[in-house]
Amino acid sequence: MSRVAEGVSPLELADYQKAVRLVLRHPLITPGYPDKAALATVRRWADQLRTDLMEVLGHRLVTTADTARLQRAQDGLDATRPALTRAGRPFDRRRYAYLVLTLAALGRHGAQVALGELADAVAADAVRIDGLGLDTARKPDRDAFVDAVTWLTERGALTLADGSATAWAGDPERAEALYDIDREILLAVHHPTRVLQHMTSVTALLDSAGALGMSAGRAAQRRDQARRARRLVLENPVAYYADADTELLGQLRAPALAEDLERLTGLTVERRAEGVALIDTSGRLSDVRFPGGGTVAQAALLLAARISAAVQRSGRHALELLPAPTAAERLAARARRIDAALPSRGPVAELAALAEPDEASAHAAPGDDGREPAETRYPFVTDSWLRGRLKEITAEYGAGFAADLRGDPERLLDQALDLLAAMSLIARVDGGALALPLLARYRGVTARVRTRTAAGPPSRTTLFTDDIAKDPIP
Repeated sequence: MSRVAEGVSPLELADYQKAVRLVLRHPLITPGYPDKAALATVRRWADQLRTDLMEVLGHRLVTTADTARLQRAQDGLDATRPALTRAGRPFDRRRYAYLVLTLAALGRHGAQVALGELADAVAADAVRIDGLGLDTARKPDRDAFVDAVTWLTERGALTLADGSATAWAGDPERAEALYDIDREILLAVHHPTRVLQHMTSVTALLDSAGALGMSAGRAAQRRDQARRARRLVLENPVAYYADADTELLGQLRAPALAEDLERLTGLTVERRAEGVALIDTSGRLSDVRFPGGGTVAQAALLLAARISAAVQRSGRHALELLPAPTAAERLAARARRIDAALPSRGPVAELAALAEPDEASAHAAPGDDGREPAETRYPFVTDSWLRGRLKEITAEYGAGFAADLRGDPERLLDQALDLLAAMSLIARVDGGALALPLLARYRGVTARVRTRTAAGPPSRTTLFTDDIAKDPIP
C-alpha cells in the first residue's frame, strides 16, 4: 500500500490532492498567482507536501510568507512549457534574454522603479551581448521588453503603482509606468540550484540526485530511479517503454508507481503494451489540452486522424518503418542548440576549455547502463505526404481556420506537428514524422463545419470535431 499522504484523512484527501496539482502545475505560487486562493491552499498542506514531493518525485518545496517555490528535479530539457507573451505566444530568445537581464537589473534597484529607467538599465547590459541589444526607439524591442516585465508582473514580482506599460510601449516619450518591487517574490522567481557562472553546458542543470545531495549507494540509486520513473509519467503525455533503459523500465512496470502517483495527484494511471500514461480527463493538472480549441489544435487533430489511418494500411501500401531518435539523442540535440548561445569568451568559455571531453555526455543519458537498447521502429510519413494531407484538410475545413494560418500552410503544418510531437503522438525526424503508439487514440476522428448566425453580426464559421476515438493504445 502506498505511504503517500499518510497523515491525510480520507475526507481531506481531495483537498490535499488539489494542493499537489496546484504546486506541480505552478512551481511558483504567490499571493496573486495563479489566483488569490492558491497560496493559502498550498500553505495549509506545506509540511505534508514537502515530505511527499521529495519522497515520491525528488522535488523540494520551499515556502515563505508570500511564496511557495517548487524546485524540480530535472531529467531532461522540455521545450513544451514556454513563457508566454501578452498575446499568448511563446517567448522567443530575445524575450528570454530581456527577462533574465530585467531580473539582474531589478536586483540593483530599490523599492520602486520606473519602466523607462528599467529599460535603460537592461539596454546598457544588452548592448554588451552580441546580437541582442535593446533600442527603446524601436517598437519591436519595446514590445519584447514589456512582455518580459508583464511576465514578472503577473507573478507579483512587480506591481504596477502608476501609469501603463502598454502606453509606454506605444510611445515612451508621452507615457511612463511605475512599479513596486517585491524582493521576496523576485528571489523566488530566480532561485537556481547551481552556480550558473560555472556551467559549461545546460546539461549541468540535470542530474538531480547530485543536486539534492543523495548518496551514490545501490539503495539510493534504486530510489532515484523510482523517482525518475514517476517524474517521467507525471511530466509527459505518455512514458514509452521503448525509451527506457533497463533499470527505469523495471520501475515503470512496478505496481508502486501507479499507487503512488494516483494517491498523490488524484488522477488515474493507465498501462498499455507500449507504455504508461497518467490520465487527466478534467484538465486539473495538464498545461496543454488535446484535443483543444483553436486552428492549430484542430488541424493537428485532423492530421493525426489521417496519419493514424495511413498506419493501418498493409501490403505494398504499408508505411515504411524507421527507428525513432533515442531519449539520449533527443536530449543531446536540444543541449547543443541551447549551448550554442553560451558566450564565446569569458569565464564560461575558459571553464569549458578545461572541462572533461565527455562532461556533457555524462549527463545526456541518466541511468544509461552502457548496453545498446533494442531498436523499435515506427511508421514513417514524409513531409510531402503531410503537406498533401494538410492541403486536403484546409480545403475541406479551412472555413473554420484563422485566416492568417489558413493563408500560411507551412507555418500551420509546422505548428500542428510541434503540437503532436509535444503530446507524444509523433516524433519529428528529418524528412517527415514517425507515428507513435498513442496516435491510435485519434484514428476515429470525424469533423464538420457548422455555421453560427447571431442576430446582428455576420455569420462566422467554426470547426467542430465529433466522435473522437477513445480506444486505448492498441
